[in-house]
Amino acid sequence: MGDQATADTNDFDPDAFLVVPARTFEDLRVGEVFRAPSRTLTDAHAAAFQTVSADNHPVHYDVEWARKHGHPAPVVHGLQVLAFTAPGATLLPHFIGEVFISFLELSCTFLAEVHSGDTLYPALTITGLEPQGDTGVVVTAATIHNQRGELVLSGQHKYLLQRR
Repeated sequence: MGDQATADTNDFDPDAFLVVPARTFEDLRVGEVFRAPSRTLTDAHAAAFQTVSADNHPVHYDVEWARKHGHPAPVVHGLQVLAFTAPGATLLPHFIGEVFISFLELSCTFLAEVHSGDTLYPALTITGLEPQGDTGVVVTAATIHNQRGELVLSGQHKYLLQRR
C-alpha cells in the first residue's frame, strides 16, 4: 500500500486539477449560458449585507416603515441582489481562469423588488466577443429571475481576457 500511495503522490499535478477543462477566448461562443445555483434569500442574508454595507435605510430592515411607504415587506438591497451576478458564483471563472485578466465594467437595471423569502436564479449569457489584439473583451448579459419567473435584474458585465 505504501508504494501505491507514493506512486499516486508522484503522479499528482495540482495544476492539472481543474473543475472544468480550461478554455481560451477563442473557445467561447456567443449564446453560452453560465448559471449560478438558485438561492433563497433570508433575513440573515439581509442583516449580513446591512452590516457589511453599513446601509441603515429603514426600507431594508423596518417592516412598518416599508409598508407605510408602499412596499409589502423590507426590500433586499439592490447591491446585494447585484452581487448574485458575480461571475465566481458560476463556472465561468473556472473555464477562463488561465486567460482572465480583469473584470472591466458592469451595469444593471433593477426591474422589481426582492424580499426575504424570494428565490433568485442568476445567469450570465455571452452576448459579445470583441477581439482586441492580444486581448479580447467578453460581454455577458447578467440576469436574475425570481421564483415567479419575473426578471428582477438585467445588466451587463465585461471581462478582459488574454488571447492566444
